[in-house]
Amino acid sequence: MALLNSPVFARQPRVGRSVGLLVAGALWVAGGMPASAQATRAPEYSVKAAYLYNFTHFIEWPSNSFAAPDARIVIGVLGEDPFAEVLDQAVKGKTVCGRAFEVRRSQQLGELRGCQVLFVCASETRRLPEILETVKKTGQVTISDLDRFAEQGGVISFYMDNNRVRFKINLTAAERAGIKISSRLLRLGTIIRETGDPDK
Repeated sequence: MALLNSPVFARQPRVGRSVGLLVAGALWVAGGMPASAQATRAPEYSVKAAYLYNFTHFIEWPSNSFAAPDARIVIGVLGEDPFAEVLDQAVKGKTVCGRAFEVRRSQQLGELRGCQVLFVCASETRRLPEILETVKKTGQVTISDLDRFAEQGGVISFYMDNNRVRFKINLTAAERAGIKISSRLLRLGTIIRETGDPDK
């Protein structure tokens, strides 16, 4: 999939007071925390687990993504899970818009069809094109730390920058999936669009 040679629209800023309490709390592991403190307080996948939970505050899914008004937000982990128990702990007892959370894990994509968030593990590198083609219009927020995941058509991609966890957002992929992402979150990520996108 061809992409803009220079896809960055805005670099991720440090979290400041003006962003607001909700955004600051949701993204406490972003650029505002010194790298040494981040490494001490939150190992890499604890940080990423916190992001997975906190991203859901700023995402609006298609109306048919939930079977009922109180249906859970399901986070699916596809492949060899790197989170262990930290992802379960990150969402335990929490709700967003009255919805509790559920974490599902599987080696089979078909078993994760009902998930609102799909984390694609490094073990799935070889079949990534097939995965992204299958889920691109399902309303799922696809997230991974695979290299160039967003550039290949995933919605959100984690990457490391000076020992800090950062993220890219592929707006074309989000729109294709029918997902709306708050501008408050967009301001904190690196935005990319695919070649051919009329808004690029």
